[in-house]
Amino acid sequence: MENDTQNEVRPVSGKSMYSYIGDAWNVPEKSYLRELNHERKILWRREENFVRIERPTRLDRARALGYKAKQGYVVVRARVRKGSLGRRTIKAGRRAKRKGMNKITTGKSLQRMAEERTAKRYPNMEVLNSYWVGADGQQEWYEVILVDPAHPVIKSDNKINWICDSASSNRVYRGKTSAGQKGRGMRTTGKGAEKSRPSRRANKRGNSERQRLRDPTRH
Repeated sequence: MENDTQNEVRPVSGKSMYSYIGDAWNVPEKSYLRELNHERKILWRREENFVRIERPTRLDRARALGYKAKQGYVVVRARVRKGSLGRRTIKAGRRAKRKGMNKITTGKSLQRMAEERTAKRYPNMEVLNSYWVGADGQQEWYEVILVDPAHPVIKSDNKINWICDSASSNRVYRGKTSAGQKGRGMRTTGKGAEKSRPSRRANKRGNSERQRLRDPTRH
């Protein structure tokens, strides 16, 4: 009996490699990534806005968002400006209070902007997802995962060949990525999200149509 207990293989209990990577990226300034990211940003500032890279910087996030180290997958590091929307200075023609220079925010997040601008530079690819990799006082960096829908390896993979369908074309411009769904309010259901589906614009149009049907005399 003693020999049997000694030879028994016990299951390994503990965290995976991806968990340790994720813990380090939760607060990069308090982990070993602090000095490493500082050196990276010095090099990234000298690069172009969109650079294709060989491997993801955050392997845990890339794998969680669908990345695979196989043919047909491409990772691009995108850089976008940081801050709220800025307007041009109005010289004349209206009062100063009507200029509308302050408290102007865009309807899309910087992450969605990075995804769409990356898709314009790679028109034969489809954006799968993206994740944050760094920021400084003026700009932010995101790594965008692209998939080639015409690649035979992608077509033969049952887990990703859905992106080859025509219904998935230009998905980034329709808010179908994870960042796009968040910006459209798709992360929330129930109370407080009654007007988010199918979209805020369609819901408003539907409400006006229902009001017209209730009151035929109203034009």
